[in-house]
Amino acid sequence: MVGSLNRIAALVVKELLALLKDRRARVVLVAPPLIQLLVFGYAATFDVSDVRMVVVNRDGGELSRQLTAHFAGSPTFHPVAAVGSVDRARPLVEAGEADLVLHIGPDFGADVRRGANPAVQVLVDGRNSNTAAITAQYAGQVVAAFNREVADVAGPELAVRAWFNPNLESRWFIVPGLVGVLTLVVTTLVTALAIAREREAGTFNQLLVTPLRPPEILLGKTVPAVLIGLAEASLIIAATVYWFGVPLAGDLGLLYAGLLLFMLSTVGIGLMISSLCTTQQQALLGAFLYIVPSIILSGFATPIANMPPAMQSLTLLNPLRYCLVVVRGVFLRDLPAEVLVHPFWPMAVIGLVTLSAAAVLFRRRMG
Repeated sequence: MVGSLNRIAALVVKELLALLKDRRARVVLVAPPLIQLLVFGYAATFDVSDVRMVVVNRDGGELSRQLTAHFAGSPTFHPVAAVGSVDRARPLVEAGEADLVLHIGPDFGADVRRGANPAVQVLVDGRNSNTAAITAQYAGQVVAAFNREVADVAGPELAVRAWFNPNLESRWFIVPGLVGVLTLVVTTLVTALAIAREREAGTFNQLLVTPLRPPEILLGKTVPAVLIGLAEASLIIAATVYWFGVPLAGDLGLLYAGLLLFMLSTVGIGLMISSLCTTQQQALLGAFLYIVPSIILSGFATPIANMPPAMQSLTLLNPLRYCLVVVRGVFLRDLPAEVLVHPFWPMAVIGLVTLSAAAVLFRRRMG
């Protein structure tokens, strides 16, 4: 037992030195995750903060000017032009110079004063359906505020309070998810290249004639990937909390337990890819062939509930789906251990299956 542990430890040290001494490997392990963290953290957002608005005010009265002022005074809408008709506003939207047209009918003021429904139309650029839906929602909030403050329209007051994300910042949703996504990328690439690199360098046969047995070789290839994955995940967690200001509401130990189970799954998949490939180029292609669908089917950017039933069933085989539940649940909701058991056990099963499959493939390639 002691001899086996010593052999595995020696292989782990050898793998870590091979990765850390290779300048290209260091760049691949450090630069892309940091760049992706910054790009996704700042550029990937569902918030709408700068809507360019064209005003078509056919009424011209005091109330219509006050409604326009409500839009202009909001932090979301910024008037860029005022024209006399919708036909004149259309070219601005088509050219991408405006996102919304506020169309106030000629009888707006009179309708408000006599208690009728005022004629107000909001035309939104629907080429980006998500932005259009959010923009229309914001416009409705501005009109509702106008009704309460100016038009004095009677109606119920709706008090909305968001749990877990009081200011509804999309960054709080996206950045914690990057902990799982970037850990997936790093661990899959490291393990996918592990055996392929030995074959391409001509050292694989030398590895086979050492006293190391196949399970020890696989374990020696697994541990460095897990250690590097934990280091990358720790860096991203620190950046999420201290750089992006996302609160960590839950238990850090539960978070790392989930990440460890997740990495066992991704390492198993990476070793399966590496066992099937003979060159590093093939391993890279195989890794990205897995990584891209895994991210799409994880619920990272689009809700799984909105996917077709067949795709929803397919996500059950995706370990990243369960990792995102753990990461976002610990960060924002402080989920207890008894709740996190439900995503924990599928990751453990997937890890067991993939590592076993990697061992079988490795033995067959040795034969």
